[in-house]
This record gives sequence, structure tokens and C-alpha cells, in this order.
Amino acid sequence: MKRTILFDTETTGLDPLRGDRVIEIAALELMGDLPTGRNFHVLIDPERDVPEEASRVHGFTRADLEGKPKFAEVASGFLEFVGNDPLIAHNARFDFGFLNAELSRAGRPELDMARMVDTLDMARERFPGMPNSLDALCRRFSIDLSERTTHNVLLDCRLLAAVYLELTGGRQRGLGLAVEDGGGGIATYDYVRPAGRVGVRVQPDTAEIAAHQAFVSRLSSPLWTG
Repeated sequence: MKRTILFDTETTGLDPLRGDRVIEIAALELMGDLPTGRNFHVLIDPERDVPEEASRVHGFTRADLEGKPKFAEVASGFLEFVGNDPLIAHNARFDFGFLNAELSRAGRPELDMARMVDTLDMARERFPGMPNSLDALCRRFSIDLSERTTHNVLLDCRLLAAVYLELTGGRQRGLGLAVEDGGGGIATYDYVRPAGRVGVRVQPDTAEIAAHQAFVSRLSSPLWTG
């Protein structure tokens, strides 16, 4: 099954070439485009001040980051987590630019841009001329934004995972059969076989089996084939 990594960063500003640094990284593992629950998350000492305008966006001050590990200390853990798999981000060139600047500064190999999957590009292609920020896409796809007050990279990754699923036309949302109004987490029903009713076993013939196999071969990663 295909493994991809969805990630996000927070920074001290907008331009790594002018000395802005990464202060937070979060990454989620996806298997078959669905989150597995494995993640990587770290706060980083940027070794510089955090401008007030940046703090207003992500909520972190210089004092919040004092004593946190420096990027060079977390680089190995990050690279190990992401492996060689495709890397998904919203406005991915921004995040790749910052991470590659940090990796270069730490004497580590930069991320190959060929691994980049940019959900902003995907959204612009699907919704040309429309707002395509993460918030706008969440509202468009009816994804709950109630927990998003300031930027939070781990929460943003989870929201983006849901957006990415919609953008790729993946598994339909809302098929969990959850029961509302306190009815429990699983939908159940009772069935009583009518008296005297005998089950009928259906055996497909050769033509029907061949038609089914031809249909399945045209599907993109059907769940039951692994």
C-alpha cells in the first residue's frame, strides 16, 4: 500500500534566505491516503528572535521556544520519519524552501523537490479563481474548523489530510455508520429470519466471474485487494 507523508511547518517569517527559521514541524503518515495515527511533531529553538507579527499567526514567542532542541538535533528524526516517500503540504514550496534551508545549514541532504505534492496546486486546478486557503477548503468540504484558533501544525495536518482525501476523490466521507443522539459508536440492527425461509447460495458462472474480474481491474486501488 502506498505510503505518503503529509507535513506542515511554522516559521519566524516568510523568507529563509533572509534568516527566517523553522520553529515547529508536524508530519502525519498516510497509508493509501488515510492517516495511520503515526506522527512526528517537534518544537524547535530558532536561535533568533520571533517577530511579533509571526507570533500573532502561530502564537509562539521567543520565550516559548527557549530550551527546545535546535534543528540540527531533530533533523535525523525527521528524515527517518519521512523516509523516501512523497511529501504532501499546502503551499508546499514554502515548506520545502524552509526545510531545505535548515537541512543545508545542518549539513544534511536536502529534500528532493520531485517528492513534492502541493495541495494548493491541486485546489487551484480544481477550483480556479476561488479562495483555496486551508480554511476555505475546509469550509468548502464541510470539514470542522472549530478547533482552529491560531495556526497549529499538528491540527493543520489533520485538517489537510481530510482536504487531501477530498481533492484526490478518495474514500467517501460519512460512511462510518455512526449512530447519533447517544446511540453508541456502532450502527446495529436486528434481523429475524422468517419461519420456513431457507437461504439460497448463489454460484456465479464463468462469464459472470470474468465480467467481475474485468470490472475490478479498472478500479483504482480497490480496498479488498490490499
